[in-house]
Amino acid sequence: MIFQIKEFLDRAFYPFYILRGRRPWTPGYYTAKRRRIESAIENGLLKPAAPLPRGYGFRMDERVIEYPWVYARLPRDPGLMLDAGAALNHSFLVSRPPVSEAKLSICTLAPEKQCYWQQAISYVFGDLRSCTFRSGIFDTIVSISTIEHIGLDNTMLYTSDRTKREDDTEGFRAAVREFRRVIRPGGVCFITVPYGKACHRGWFQVFDATMVRAVLDDFEPAHTEVEYFAYAPDGWHVSNPAALADATFFDIHQEKRFGPDYAAAARGLICMRLVA
Repeated sequence: MIFQIKEFLDRAFYPFYILRGRRPWTPGYYTAKRRRIESAIENGLLKPAAPLPRGYGFRMDERVIEYPWVYARLPRDPGLMLDAGAALNHSFLVSRPPVSEAKLSICTLAPEKQCYWQQAISYVFGDLRSCTFRSGIFDTIVSISTIEHIGLDNTMLYTSDRTKREDDTEGFRAAVREFRRVIRPGGVCFITVPYGKACHRGWFQVFDATMVRAVLDDFEPAHTEVEYFAYAPDGWHVSNPAALADATFFDIHQEKRFGPDYAAAARGLICMRLVA
């Protein structure tokens, strides 16, 4: 009920969000972002080789890329599927095919404030660096903007467990190796992370080429699809590693004042599809 009230209020503020210049994270932003994501998924805007419309995702964070990109590549029947990090734990996502057709398990550090167990979704709470799942069980794994938090200070937003206030910048590698262990041969793993100039921000880190290489080395994919995206003042664009070498991240929790481009979060992003 609380979340329904919040969504109702955010929808009510949507016209003011537009009139006030679409400032990220202000009332109405969630409604605008959700509509953008739903439309992109329905219209296949992030399919392979598909150009992005001009102004796509103007003043919006990287979820407007990540969700449609993954949905455009998920198999029609994802089978046994792991959401590593609970990024899919939203009603408008879990109720949408093909995720709604999967036998979905969500693994995250602590109980979510909202959950959908009525839809036969399993919730497992634990550390992705040491999963309780048996080897080769999953057909599909989705890890959207999660591994950049692993091994760092997760008490800021995700848990009150003080043992999760860590500073292990290599922690993501153990999680990737676990993804490789629990996925079946031929299964597909999707990983997205902020990309650009390597930067440790306490509760997350921005990945650079060396760290991405570590992900690929640890997973050892049989086939790889990788795509890069950049945020600019007019929205999101397809990009490349060289152009993103110095890309930074705006953190609303630490910086407060927006930059001239009004980036909502990442200014660089990498999306990976890894076949085991």
